[in-house]
Amino acid sequence: MRRLFNMPPQVLRIFLLAVGIVSIYSIARYILTPSSFREYGWYRGAALTELQQRDPVFAGRKACEECHSDEELKLAKHEHKTLSCEGCHGPGQAHVNDPKKENIEKSSFAACVRCHEANPSRPKWHKQIVIKEHYTGSKCTECHVPHSPTEVP
Repeated sequence: MRRLFNMPPQVLRIFLLAVGIVSIYSIARYILTPSSFREYGWYRGAALTELQQRDPVFAGRKACEECHSDEELKLAKHEHKTLSCEGCHGPGQAHVNDPKKENIEKSSFAACVRCHEANPSRPKWHKQIVIKEHYTGSKCTECHVPHSPTEVP
């Protein structure tokens, strides 16, 4: 039996292995790639309709203003005026649909620390604290009013 192109057996095995890998990859890619892929460039066209079908979880600042206009006025005078309500209180669509106190987060220590814990990547003008040096209690609201942080409760 004559060898194919007089190849040593090691080279023939490597060549067949490479052909096998490329074949399996091509078949898997054909089977696993959604039909709407590349409809809009390198994106799945069906992704847009899938995203539209999801229920919204964020209500937006205007939805909060409808019932909490007094808090909005208070907030407009202080440092947190550019923040969204849901940035501290979490997603609020459930609260808008059913306005109970239980279905919206109360501002917590974690909500304050998320933005105000000392971090060298934040701008110098942003008020930051080192938790162990600043406060040893459990609630920021013992000394600060969340909607008016420079005021004392």
